[in-house]
Amino acid sequence: MYEYFQRLLDKYGVTAYKVAKETGISTVTLTNWKRGRYTPKPDKLQKIADYFGVPLSYLLTGKMEEEVKDKSPELTRRDERDIEKILDQTRDQLLSQDGLMFDGQPATPEAIDSILSAMQIGMELAKKKNKEKYTPKKYKKD
Repeated sequence: MYEYFQRLLDKYGVTAYKVAKETGISTVTLTNWKRGRYTPKPDKLQKIADYFGVPLSYLLTGKMEEEVKDKSPELTRRDERDIEKILDQTRDQLLSQDGLMFDGQPATPEAIDSILSAMQIGMELAKKKNKEKYTPKKYKKD
């Protein structure tokens, strides 16, 4: 079973330590599990499954028996253009600022790109969340 857990760690680029911290499962538990000393209790396995967004059966069998359908709305081309337009305007404003500081140092183009990347992720998530929340049921695609 630890092999399936390891696949998830590799897939999502996280460490077992991070999963332990964020789920409240001790690292000792994960280490013992890895060494085959025992299998975590079902409630701990469920926490791990929830953390990765997979069914519990995946940790037990390695197979996705229960296909988890991603029902989150997709961004349209128009949404992507809107986000791109806002980011371009923001980039122009940030680059034209004199004395702009980032983390106590003058902002470099790389730092500005980092800021814009974070903004893009946030804007995409916000748009998807708003579509999910405010789209009337009669227009939702099943």
